[in-house]
Amino acid sequence: MSGKGGPDLKKYMDKRVTLKLNANRNITGILRGYDQFMNLVLDHTQEVVTPTQRNEIGMVVVRGNSISMVECVDRVYG
Repeated sequence: MSGKGGPDLKKYMDKRVTLKLNANRNITGILRGYDQFMNLVLDHTQEVVTPTQRNEIGMVVVRGNSISMVECVDRVYG
């Protein structure tokens, strides 16, 4: 995290990320935005039900306090 108090997710912008949420839910999508409360905006989002089953849910806003883990799927440079 940066000295400003918010999450430092700049390097993940426009990259595919996987989120682990409350209630053991997993979603994956392209990070389009975030704020100091770690609320995230994902585009082209899919809910991962099983390794072989995914539900397309489009653009979503995920509230920061429901996020357990953020993992970048794409390669991050710098």
